[in-house]
Amino acid sequence: MNRRVRSAGLLLVTAALALSTTLVWRTWTTPSIREAEKQLQSRQRLAVLPEGSYDNQPLDAPLPSPGSPLAHSRIMAAYRATLAGKPTAIVLVTHAQGYAGPIVLSIAIAPDGRLIGSQVVEQQESPGLGGRLADPQANWLAQFAEHRLSDRWALKRDQGDFDQLAGATVTSRAVIEAIQSALRYFDEHRHVLLGELDHE
Repeated sequence: MNRRVRSAGLLLVTAALALSTTLVWRTWTTPSIREAEKQLQSRQRLAVLPEGSYDNQPLDAPLPSPGSPLAHSRIMAAYRATLAGKPTAIVLVTHAQGYAGPIVLSIAIAPDGRLIGSQVVEQQESPGLGGRLADPQANWLAQFAEHRLSDRWALKRDQGDFDQLAGATVTSRAVIEAIQSALRYFDEHRHVLLGELDHE
């Protein structure tokens, strides 16, 4: 009987020590994990901005997001990049529905309404097809840079200006519509996004 009590006691002490160690470890590592996640999110969202094009911390001061969803996507966040106090870009993080799931894009727009670039932040498209959306070798998103809202935002097969991502029509259309919606949102809210109303 004493042996069983001792074994049970030893088991309880071991479990308590393991639980305490786990809790201490979690408490100690949580801030580091959060900081690493913040840095990764910052790199992903700001990768669309050319190096040296801003000197502020855009993610530290998010701009107001729209109250209602756009036609083909939803703006999740908006940020203003500045250099020497002047706006150099607006970064919109947008969520669109792809073929296999949501596609989250980071889209940078210049103050004159020209698309600087777009970057995939998250996607669940089929590997080898829509999943090539984020493939740097395919570099499919590069074709949209320097275009404006006034361009024909559709696939060439739909009388538009843009090539399709091979084998991924639904994904291609979803991304094109999301970028066009972001450009339209920028155009409609330009003064607020650029902070021009603050100076009037």
